[in-house]
Amino acid sequence: MEQDRTTLLARHSAALALFTERVHAVRPGQWDEPTPCTEWSVRDLVNHLTAEQLWVPDLVTDGARIAEVGDMYDGDVLGGDPRAAWDAAARAARRAFAAPGALERTVGLSYGETPAVAYCAQMTTDAVVHSWDLSRAIGAPERLPDDLVAFALDEVTPYAAQLSQTGLFAPPVEPPPGDSHQARLLALLGRRA
Repeated sequence: MEQDRTTLLARHSAALALFTERVHAVRPGQWDEPTPCTEWSVRDLVNHLTAEQLWVPDLVTDGARIAEVGDMYDGDVLGGDPRAAWDAAARAARRAFAAPGALERTVGLSYGETPAVAYCAQMTTDAVVHSWDLSRAIGAPERLPDDLVAFALDEVTPYAAQLSQTGLFAPPVEPPPGDSHQARLLALLGRRA
């Protein structure tokens, strides 16, 4: 079990590093460019992922509930320096999940009590998929690391069909011919590679 947690933390850290690399590759004129996430610009996408990371210490470390945090991270959390805001939020999230005993906790998410280990897996998957979104938006290499793709595909496959019902995800699409794990992952989440 400890090895599983160590592997999960390594994947989480790698996913955040991948997104960090993409955030730092955004050129000044690209922040308003569209992304594969309909209605989100590059800045909106980075803001979304930054806000998600800001929630982690409150939920995992402090044991706060969604209602207690409220709308603290709604709106613009990037301020005048999106890269610095992302870097600080990613560091804090990484520290919160890696703290002794953190993955044994339960967190109160919008859909109920959830093991912190499952929350970390979901956050890892989100960072992986949004790294592809950001890559496509800014013209960076779209090929994601195989180990992160395999992890995300294993994580999301059991519940992918229900995600579009939340209104937060596009319905799955038919993957292109071939057996690319990345293409299947993206197709499950409504993206066309």
